Amino acid sequence: MPELRRDPIVGRWVVLAPERGERPSDFPPVQVGTARNTCPFCPGRESMTPPEVYAERPDGMRDDGEGWSVRVVSNKYPALQIEGDLDPKSDGVYRSMRGVGAHEVIIESPDHSANLASLPDDQIAAVARAARERILDLTGDRRFRYIQVFKNFGAEAGATMEHGHTQLIATPTVPRRLDEELGGFALHERANGGCILCSMIEQERASQGRILIESDRFLAFEPFAPRFPYETWIVPTYHEGAYETSSDDDLLAFAQILGRTLRAIHGALDSPPYNFVLHTAPINEPGRPPLFHWHLEIMPKLTKVAGFEWGTGFYINSVPPEDAAGVLRSHLDI
Repeated sequence: MPELRRDPIVGRWVVLAPERGERPSDFPPVQVGTARNTCPFCPGRESMTPPEVYAERPDGMRDDGEGWSVRVVSNKYPALQIEGDLDPKSDGVYRSMRGVGAHEVIIESPDHSANLASLPDDQIAAVARAARERILDLTGDRRFRYIQVFKNFGAEAGATMEHGHTQLIATPTVPRRLDEELGGFALHERANGGCILCSMIEQERASQGRILIESDRFLAFEPFAPRFPYETWIVPTYHEGAYETSSDDDLLAFAQILGRTLRAIHGALDSPPYNFVLHTAPINEPGRPPLFHWHLEIMPKLTKVAGFEWGTGFYINSVPPEDAAGVLRSHLDI
């Protein structure tokens, strides 16, 4: 059983999941051109994954069979496990609890060779809907406090499966990173009133220098203080804290701007490995301040985090965001 342990100095939680270090050879890192023959995410091999928890397929077709366009299954080797109680413990300054949570995989398409950037907008929207529906369902489990949707693309970004997929992990605590963001939102509201991300959108629209794509519902831009070269954020231009409240129309608009952004990154940077993470409001936290603004952060893996960054929390970025925006704009829709 995984275990969560809390760092007593900074309050950061760590997941100890030794089972993930002993995964058998049926889920190995895959090789281009050979994985299709044995890939458990491809149609016709549904029995090779845990039972699906969500899928989009024509009415009348059986669960865990072919015919799906998007499919969600539990991770066969989860970082956190759905069974059990939290059973929190204290030992002096140390705190721990059982590694209870949910870890799921969103299989983005039946096409083994497709990646998210190559999918049509309606298919990306189907992936976005799957994430929304799984967040809504998991919110009903009162043990969970946060749901992280993320993607690892390429081995250097942590992907071990070639077939395109996004992941989702529900945690019983709010991650420290989100706590820091919530604190920043609250501080700005007390000092200036309103939402800090709404203020950023207004300022970015006024300057235009870091904007990649703008629509009536979403903005893709290079943040003012990026940690990594070509780090890109996508934010709704309307104020909304929780991703799971997005309508189908909202998610189609999101899919359109996400697809264009990823294609620009692939074109400008030769299909780099990347991570993206969805930042959305915590769940089952009635005492939390309501102010938040959901957004997606895309981080190409072009540099490595080294000693100075680990020691100080300062990131060294060799590409100013204004320059990055210009390069990516020149590769839009190529």
